Amino acid sequence: MRKSPYDIVKQRYITEKATVLENLKNRTSNKCIARCENPKYVFLVANDANKNEIKQAIEEIYSEKSVRVVAVNTITVKPKEYNPRGRMNPGRDKRKKKAIVTLAVGCSIDS
Repeated sequence: MRKSPYDIVKQRYITEKATVLENLKNRTSNKCIARCENPKYVFLVANDANKNEIKQAIEEIYSEKSVRVVAVNTITVKPKEYNPRGRMNPGRDKRKKKAIVTLAVGCSIDS
């Protein structure tokens, strides 16, 4: 049974680090950073998704913008413990999987 691309890619992950990755292609201050011409975006994905599924799902979701994925790197984030009510009743976050998607030069998800 084939999964829907929206079951594989849950949402776009926007944090300060993710924004820095997206804006690397616009930087010219450092010679090393200036070579990063490919835009990178971060997504939260299903825990059981592999890199090929993520690549196909991104290309299918953004097919109207003719996005071509060059590389996919994945990170599994362990659940963190927290105490919502002080010392009693400790809990845990859910395990997350993030995917850093590198697009081809000239491609962009944003308008």
